[in-house]
Amino acid sequence: ELLDFVNNKLFKELKELEITSNMPIRKTIVKSAFEDANNYMKNGVLLRQVINVIDEVDFNSPEDRHSFNDIYEKILKDIQNAGNSGEFYTPRAATDFIAEVLDPKLGESMADLACGTGGFLTSTLNRLSSQRKTSEDTKKYNTAVFGIEKKAFPHLLAVTNLFLHEIDDPKIVHGNTLEKNVREYTDDEKFDIIMMNPPFGGSELETIKNNFPAELRSSETADLFMAVIMYRLKENGRVGVILPDGFLFGEGVKTRLKQKLVDEFNLHTIIRLPHSVFAPYTGIHTNILFFDKTKKTEETWFYRLDMPDGYKNFSKTKPMKSEHFNPVRDWWENREEILEGKFYKSKSFTPSELAELNYNLDQCDFPKEEEEILNPFELIQNYQAERATLNHKIDNVLADILQLLEDK
Repeated sequence: ELLDFVNNKLFKELKELEITSNMPIRKTIVKSAFEDANNYMKNGVLLRQVINVIDEVDFNSPEDRHSFNDIYEKILKDIQNAGNSGEFYTPRAATDFIAEVLDPKLGESMADLACGTGGFLTSTLNRLSSQRKTSEDTKKYNTAVFGIEKKAFPHLLAVTNLFLHEIDDPKIVHGNTLEKNVREYTDDEKFDIIMMNPPFGGSELETIKNNFPAELRSSETADLFMAVIMYRLKENGRVGVILPDGFLFGEGVKTRLKQKLVDEFNLHTIIRLPHSVFAPYTGIHTNILFFDKTKKTEETWFYRLDMPDGYKNFSKTKPMKSEHFNPVRDWWENREEILEGKFYKSKSFTPSELAELNYNLDQCDFPKEEEEILNPFELIQNYQAERATLNHKIDNVLADILQLLEDK
């Protein structure tokens, strides 16, 4: 009887719920969640046991809510491990570290313009939660974060994620950030803080590129998101964004974006992340760029975060952890140039020095390791990572060539 009720009545009615334009997202999300859902449990006894366990959770209890948040975080990781939605999940260690550096305060607005499952949003909320003391603080907490997500499934996961963090009416839009002309943004559409891991490697249609000034038009999705960030950042606002190596050494539009960063913003820090942070889903090397809109750049520091002792690479079973950022934390407040052998681990550059380099930000890179004999499994993993990096470089070169042809 339970299976019959769930399959033939409950799911059917939830899929057919009537939705109006003024309904709160807490109600509309129910229909979205069940539109393409099916019940794969064939055993009514097991289904009853699952329902009983969930029914015991008291969502008004801080302890139960916290436990359920942990469970949901585990579900998001499992989705990534299944290989279905890996692009939507940024490692928690990275989102928490960026939120720690940018240090959001109640009353400030924070956005992720390609928010996936909401990792940056929840890292922000976790830092804001302890700042709540009054009912007015709670109101500020409820309106602190804003997200946009293009794909339906991660949008659904992000909204649910915010519900679990006590946000009654999540401000997460199901849409494409790049579809609006950047020249049309008003002050009300700008943010104090932007944290992002924008999609990279993708390409955009001509109609999307036309939403940007000619000198910033690019076929590379990540380039366009960088332009949007610049347009949507408030005065004195601050940014932490994850970008691939290709942005650092890329030319054409990338060079113009980097020059704009240096000339019009304060590009103060670039953290070179160790390889395999996103392994095994991509072998592309990544970086965190920190900048703000307080003044022009006076100096840009680079810091290479090496793989922690005891690790050859990160993996599903050995992911990056918060403590792996401790070397950066120790260096951050007492910055100094660090030379290890022939290679700089940390170094600062003036704007004029970056200009002489034609804004090639591929500095303090990882030294080439001495050749070692690898077992076949490690050899294949390294080959896959190097192939992904080379493919990304080829995509960047092709995008630059296409851009040159379009400019003529």
